[in-house]
Amino acid sequence: MLNKKYPFYIFGTVIFILIMVNKVIEKKPYPEFVYNPELITIKPDSTWKGTPLDQNGRYTNLYQPFESGFGDLLKWQLSKNPQKEAKKSEHRRLQVAFDSLVFHKSEDYLIWLGHASFLMQLNGKVILIDPLIFDNAFLKRESPMPFPIELLPDLDYLLISHNHRDHMDSKSIKYLLERNKKVKVLTGLGIRSILDNWGNGQEIQEAGWFQQYNLQDSSLSITYVPSRHWSRRGLLDENKSLWGGFYIQNGAFSVYFMGDSGHGPHFEDISNTLGSPDYCLMGVGAFKPEWFMSQAHISPTDAINAFNMMQGKYFIPMHYGTFDLSDEPRMEPWDILWENKEKIDGELIRPLLGANLLTFGK
Repeated sequence: MLNKKYPFYIFGTVIFILIMVNKVIEKKPYPEFVYNPELITIKPDSTWKGTPLDQNGRYTNLYQPFESGFGDLLKWQLSKNPQKEAKKSEHRRLQVAFDSLVFHKSEDYLIWLGHASFLMQLNGKVILIDPLIFDNAFLKRESPMPFPIELLPDLDYLLISHNHRDHMDSKSIKYLLERNKKVKVLTGLGIRSILDNWGNGQEIQEAGWFQQYNLQDSSLSITYVPSRHWSRRGLLDENKSLWGGFYIQNGAFSVYFMGDSGHGPHFEDISNTLGSPDYCLMGVGAFKPEWFMSQAHISPTDAINAFNMMQGKYFIPMHYGTFDLSDEPRMEPWDILWENKEKIDGELIRPLLGANLLTFGK
């Protein structure tokens, strides 16, 4: 009888061979740093030259290169999850507190849609980050969308942090671009080539780290900032597009969206360059097993450390409770934050789905 793991081994072997072939083909000179010359760069220091590339012309992190390979993934997938029974017995879901009247008012709002998807209105402009509003073959929601997608307001800006499928979902983005013909798409270097095929001629701006998008709107600024992560959608495109977060300022307060990130000094770089953020949207889930996940997804306790490092005001956790992506139970990240709330040098906000989270900070 065929071992059920054989297809997995064969698939892994094919990937490994393709990667090796691609690396041989890649041997040619590349620049060390890149940026979008059409955008303003807010340099963190006088030595800043742009977003770094490795010797193969692929994007790399500022301080810690991403070093996990297929062998590490295989080790994780074949390992026993010590929290398997705890995951099975976890019946809690994220709570919903949606008031549809928020869309009929002129006031600012910040609404969590689950995972890393946020809808906000700042100075009259509607912004949506990393929308994942439909289930797909790999991702099934375990906590509901807070409202029917037909209620989504018209968008001014669509922000995509990186190309992983739980942040850059083709069905969701195609749906939104069909509905919002005039929306501006703001993302990282190397992602436009995919988005061009999904849209209807919308303006797409790609930024390097610490580059400010051209919004032609003096009341709002959005800057693409570093994270510690990686990128891939296919077999041969690892780290050929950039990953990062967003720092949004409206003149009255700032919103920092972390994106996916491991821990590192880049958090302090961001606050030193752009100022201590008011509302910090911090990823806290998909962090176990930590030996494998820590390079790409920060743990709740390390997220507290990063928040304190940035001297933020309001800690809003995200990237948990919506999809099953790792070994920890669905609501464990929140439990850890709550147990350690006294260590947070600011205010921990419980992110109810659909609620205006800005009101919790006033």
